Parts: sequence; C-alpha cells; structure tokens
Amino acid sequence: MTTGPPTDRIAVVPSYPRPDAILAEVGGQALAIRGLTKIYDGRAVVDHIDLDVPIGSFFGLVGPNGAGKTTTLSMVTGLLRPDGGRVIMAGVDVWADPVAAKTKMGVLPDGLRLFERLSGPELLSYLGRLRGLPAATVDARAAELMTVLDLDEAGSKLVADYSTGMRKKITLAAALLHAPPILLLDEPLEAVDPVSARVIRTVLTRYTAGGGTVIFSSHVMALVESLSSHVAVMNKGRIVANGPLAQVRGEAASLDDAFMHLVGADDIGTGGLEWLGSSPA
Repeated sequence: MTTGPPTDRIAVVPSYPRPDAILAEVGGQALAIRGLTKIYDGRAVVDHIDLDVPIGSFFGLVGPNGAGKTTTLSMVTGLLRPDGGRVIMAGVDVWADPVAAKTKMGVLPDGLRLFERLSGPELLSYLGRLRGLPAATVDARAAELMTVLDLDEAGSKLVADYSTGMRKKITLAAALLHAPPILLLDEPLEAVDPVSARVIRTVLTRYTAGGGTVIFSSHVMALVESLSSHVAVMNKGRIVANGPLAQVRGEAASLDDAFMHLVGADDIGTGGLEWLGSSPA
C-alpha cells in the first residue's frame, strides 16, 4: 500500500509497498537505488540499475551523451516517474513518501527555469518561505549564501539579467538554503566561467567536509577526478563501474583513460581522415 500524498496530486509508481527490508539494508547510505528502470519507445534508457552512495561522499556520475545520467537523476529527485525500482534517499523512499524525501535533498537540475523577475535575495526569500522556513532564518541564510557565492554585487539585479555563472550560483544557493543532507547536481559547472567555477567548487568541498553528500553528473573527467571520492560510470542505461575513485580508475593513467575503456571508446577517432594531413594541390 502506497504511503504519502494522494496519487491524483503526486505521481507514484503503482504497487509500491514501503520497502522495510531495503531500508534496513541501506541504512548507512545517503542514497540507495535498486532496480531503477525507465523505458521509452520499448527501449530501456535506464536498465534496472543498482547504486549505493555513501554518506559524506563526493559522488560523480559520468557517462557519454545518452547514457541515462540525467534520466536517472530526474527519477532519483522525483522529477520523473520510473517504470520500476526503488530510490531510498536518506532513509526515505522517494516515490512512497515524496514530500518527506524532498526535504532531504537540494537539487540543481540542468536548465532549471527560475523566477526571473525577482532579484537573487527575493528569489531565495520566496523559495525559503515555500519550504516553511522562518523569515528570519531565510533572510540570514540568504544573505550569507549571497556573500559566500560572490553574488553580493548583484544587489537588486533581476535574475533575468544574471550571467550563466550567476544563475548556477543562485540555483546552488536555493538548493543549499534549507540545509539538506544531500545535494544532487546535473552538470553544475557546464558553461560556467573559471571564477564562478572556483567559487562553486569551494562551496561544495566545504559542504562535504561538513558531512553533506554531493551527487553530480559531468562530462568533464578532469573535474570529476579532482573532486570525487567515488565514481559511477554509466553506459547505455547501465552502471558499468562503481566504487571509490581509485578503484574505478584502476591501472589507467587517468579517469579519462579508464572511462574510454569502460564505455568501449578506446579506438574512436583514430582511423580515417588521412586527407586532413595532406597539402593542398
């Protein structure tokens, strides 16, 4: 029997009993995924994956385009309904009790639409009150986040006029505002300038040092290698490697080399195009 809000208000996977056995099994994990599946047009874009994310880890989810990373994160955060499987977030079943699960997470989806006719502080104040935080707490946290994320100079500037880097930072501030134990970030540094990227990396490192868990997807192997304590490699809807960074990297010279081998791309781009090296007639 499904618990939580009525199914006419929040989509819930049918026949979802509370997974007491799974909850007992994954008590030491920030996130546990069991058999997660999503099917489009008869093809499994996420194919019965299992994944454990330790508490306090900086966890990188990597894979080529179309591997299923964004679809997986969308199902984990409750933005997309799975066709099968379970997601346990900080001890709460995301699809059996979605409201409780959402209090445990801060989310930065790729391409998130913002309330653009508000300033940064106004946006944080609005979102904080939506989460039920006291006004004084929201104001204090918003001011501190604006300072730490180097957004003070934006002042009353509308979000509509923010640069890409500023948008990423204000969205990260919104994800951190309610002090969740887990952050889920989809391409958090994509198209971000070096200064903003440094600020975001510093904040996330401080967050994990304080006991928080970061789960993020990225195409940049050097970034994942420099930040992550744990890595999962996804290809064609399946997890092909998972564990501590050193274990996934193995004997390879870098995570990038290990990644290419794991997804079967070692020889891509090495043949043909000999004519490019020839001098024009």
